[in-house]
Amino acid sequence: MLNEYTPDYVSPPGETLLETLEMLGMRQTELASRTGRPEKTISEIVTGKTAITPKTAVQFERVLGIPAGFWLRREQQYQEALARLKEEHELQEHIDWLKKIPIKEIAAFGWVEKCDDSIQQLKEVLNFFAIASPDNWDAALSCASFRQSAAYQADPYAVAAWLREGERRAQRIDCEAYDAGLFEKYLHEFRACTTEPVEVIQTRVVEMCAEAGVALVFVRQLPRTVASGATRWLSSDKALIQLSLRYKYHDHLWFTFFHEAAHILLHGKRDAFLEVDDDSDDAKEQEADKFASDLLISTEQWEEFVMSITVGRISRAEIEAFANEIGIHPGIVVGRLQHEKLLPHTHCNDLKIHLKWNEYQN
Repeated sequence: MLNEYTPDYVSPPGETLLETLEMLGMRQTELASRTGRPEKTISEIVTGKTAITPKTAVQFERVLGIPAGFWLRREQQYQEALARLKEEHELQEHIDWLKKIPIKEIAAFGWVEKCDDSIQQLKEVLNFFAIASPDNWDAALSCASFRQSAAYQADPYAVAAWLREGERRAQRIDCEAYDAGLFEKYLHEFRACTTEPVEVIQTRVVEMCAEAGVALVFVRQLPRTVASGATRWLSSDKALIQLSLRYKYHDHLWFTFFHEAAHILLHGKRDAFLEVDDDSDDAKEQEADKFASDLLISTEQWEEFVMSITVGRISRAEIEAFANEIGIHPGIVVGRLQHEKLLPHTHCNDLKIHLKWNEYQN
């Protein structure tokens, strides 16, 4: 990363004009007469009070023999330098805003550069969020459209950073236009992938989702985000599913994926969903839960299996036999049994696959 030198003073192009006049032995009054510009205008250009316009630059070219492009570039550089100098002063007033951003974590994850200079760090963060100033925060990055749990005190700035990183990764995935029929077809095919090495979700599933117009990304959760997944539409023909691997188990990963997929398939493109760890009574969340549960294990299959077991005494062999019969990974069966309190959370965890982040970063 190159250091950017920003001087605290910028010289107007009028200084260059004055040097040129001195070199030519020409007075400002003579330049005004030769260009047909008022003497006041020439004086104000010299002092930086008036900008060099394209018309004036062409006149300078005729009289001074220096190309109009030179004067226009000089004026542009001056105006840009003024804007940057003004921005430096304005950003200084927002340094305290940085304290709300989890800089340490997002820098450790490589989302932004860690800077010693506070102003430079603020610029890094603004570039990350793609906003011009902290004043634009609420308008550009409000998470109000995402469902939040009353049971948790999620940090809105951490949540926004996590969502933004998902958006950035999704933008790097080339997707076809969204095709609901193809996406639904692929979802049923993905069910069989639960029995394959878990890496398949990062390769084949990501690729097939992109074919159907859905960008699937994995983004490590930040402290106090308490989110396992999120769904939103980036455009009318590109959807985003974002997974955090919060629980770091294979069964949770697949259930969350199908849950988020349900939001895309069943709910509106104006909707945005942030999944947290609570029992929501929201109708759309319950619908997504049912979709994911039924796709993994149908209601009929599950009810028949539950009736055949003795609660509290179910064996590993029974779980594996049932999973094999319906063509699903046994860890998913264990996860559902534990969720429905038919199996203690201390039992059969060796059938579940533990996930590590270094295997799932994209």
